Amino acid sequence: MAVTADAVKQLRERTGAGMMECKKALTETNGDLDAAAELMRKNGLAKADKKAARVAAEGVIVIERSADAKRAAIVEVNCETDFVARENDFKAYATSVAKAVLAERPASLDALLAAKSESGASLDEVRRALIAKIGENISVRRFDVVESPVIVGSYLHGSRIGALVALKKGDEAAAKDIAMHVAAINPPHVSADQIPADLLKKEQEIHVELTKQDPKMVGKPEAIVVKAAEGRTRKWINEITLLGQPFVKDDKQSVEQYLKQAGAEVVSFVRYEVGAGIEKKQEDFAEEVRKQVESSKAPPR
Repeated sequence: MAVTADAVKQLRERTGAGMMECKKALTETNGDLDAAAELMRKNGLAKADKKAARVAAEGVIVIERSADAKRAAIVEVNCETDFVARENDFKAYATSVAKAVLAERPASLDALLAAKSESGASLDEVRRALIAKIGENISVRRFDVVESPVIVGSYLHGSRIGALVALKKGDEAAAKDIAMHVAAINPPHVSADQIPADLLKKEQEIHVELTKQDPKMVGKPEAIVVKAAEGRTRKWINEITLLGQPFVKDDKQSVEQYLKQAGAEVVSFVRYEVGAGIEKKQEDFAEEVRKQVESSKAPPR
């Protein structure tokens, strides 16, 4: 399978490694990006797995909480430009969507869009009217409802990143602090026991391979190498779990330590970022110009 320049570029962005190393890894794995990234990590070539969702859409994240703060809704509503994302009618529509999610707890996007707005029209009818008025495509992409018998904390960073955190112990201050941390750091999991077993096994294998390459480990028995690799694995677990990460407001303590001091306990969290996971259509400006020039040279019919 031929290795494309775009695949090499993606692997470089993901691993931070050099072009030739990326090309070689892709060649060995028949162009499989995931396999190539894993191979490079095992060989100690990847500086870091910097794979991240590529943002392709504009829009806003909106959060609505119930009066008792035991339930909250978070939604993402998209448009085509950041100019429209700042427009009052668009923001008002996004807020009405969040309020409908909180009140109706719809089972699907279709059910949400069928819900009635304050004007009596469905949210989808209001959306279509707004498209006609503004001249841009507008879509409701996703939503979540988070509930807790104690409190749900929320945090919005501007209008592009939002987080909800459900606590089964704790107060408003702790809930907001942890929501802020989630919004800023974006941990994939709450704790180590939430990490999928297959992912943990794969990382352990990678860390063993990396440890074997340590000059101090050359010639050591397998059991000693595996034991030494556990330190790498523990560090990785701390990096990807909320409880193991340094607390964003005080990096001298972990989130777990902060929670113990605050008498709080996290059940779950949700984090939204505008456009996360939507790939942008890649435009080739030079090719577009070339086509326009060729079109202008075409003989009239």
